[in-house]
Amino acid sequence: MRRASATTLAVVAYLCFLAVMIWAIAFLADVGPGTVVDRGVAATPTAAVGIDLLLLAVFAVHHSVFARPAVKRRFARVTPARIERAVYVLTASALLALVLWQWRPIPGVIWDVRIEPWRALLWVLFALGWVIAISATFMIDHLDFVGIRQAFAGRRGESAFQARWLYALVRHPLMLGLLVAFWATPVMTWGHALFAAASSMYIAIGIRFEERDLRAELGEPYRRYVRTTPALVPWRRPRRDDRRSARGEATGHDPARPVPGPPTLEA
Repeated sequence: MRRASATTLAVVAYLCFLAVMIWAIAFLADVGPGTVVDRGVAATPTAAVGIDLLLLAVFAVHHSVFARPAVKRRFARVTPARIERAVYVLTASALLALVLWQWRPIPGVIWDVRIEPWRALLWVLFALGWVIAISATFMIDHLDFVGIRQAFAGRRGESAFQARWLYALVRHPLMLGLLVAFWATPVMTWGHALFAAASSMYIAIGIRFEERDLRAELGEPYRRYVRTTPALVPWRRPRRDDRRSARGEATGHDPARPVPGPPTLEA
């Protein structure tokens, strides 16, 4: 595939990605004219739970299947290297848009924080979660993450494993940011809780599979990184000599990178 065509596809995929991310933020914030987590097509609670879980499962299966090394190898045989990551970004964005569009709200309030400054603090945490998640993609290689670098360079991205910035504090800062954004809300309905709980469970399972693959691919350097750096909660900082060792000895794909072959949200 020619560079111009591949780059055009990657840019289109990136614009779709940005649009869906903005929609996702508005969706969880419960604002905007379209479907949001607590406003949309009405359904009985039982039907809503079934539809919502099915939508999330389709997105999760796509993300997880393309993250597996065997599937990535097969996908690489039929997809030009230039557009492999862009195709993943485009399809993942489309599936996430489907989740947001067809989501069925489930009424009933679990908590409703109206007292200041606690209400404002929850909104600050919500915003902080998204800032952490988005920033994490720039702490590795944002253009590689969204497929633009591969489309321009004509090859699959290869990133050096470096435990830097937030990745020196936790192994999965992108996932940490998403978890904060999912749960930090002044009004938690049953529908919002279902989205947050199901997504959190998927993240927990996905991290286990991703790290298994990374241990097999990177070997001892990544195992050392796992021993010295917590997965999600920065309860302790690794020792300086451990961080220096991880930076100096590890090579291969960045663990922070959402891996499907190029695919991911990381972790």
